Amino acid sequence: MKVARVHARITDRRRDFLHKLTTRLVRENQVIAVEDLTVRNLVKNHALARAISDASWRELRTMLEYKAAWYGRDLVAVDRWFPSSRLCSACGALRETMPRGVRTWQCVCGALHDRDVNAAKNILAAGLAER
Repeated sequence: MKVARVHARITDRRRDFLHKLTTRLVRENQVIAVEDLTVRNLVKNHALARAISDASWRELRTMLEYKAAWYGRDLVAVDRWFPSSRLCSACGALRETMPRGVRTWQCVCGALHDRDVNAAKNILAAGLAER
């Protein structure tokens, strides 16, 4: 019973955090662009499964969807095959391959990119273009 109570408390805290985060995102933004990931397939990777499950990506997306509808905001899902981290956000050049371990990379135009920040810029641009 003690272990069950601890797990229930952790679950409640995560859900509360997700509610607060999604509400803030929807209230502060007219358009929210997300990458359409298949969480089911990502969880099959045993190295990432626990971190992905703990982050509750699917629940975050679900909350964003219904809260965006409530507040009259646009939620745009960018295709999961869009090369968000390999595409230079400065010049648009596409890098052929990029191993998962590469966190920063330099484009032929000279721009130095952090992989995640660059992907976020590209997802936003693609989401605004789809809209």
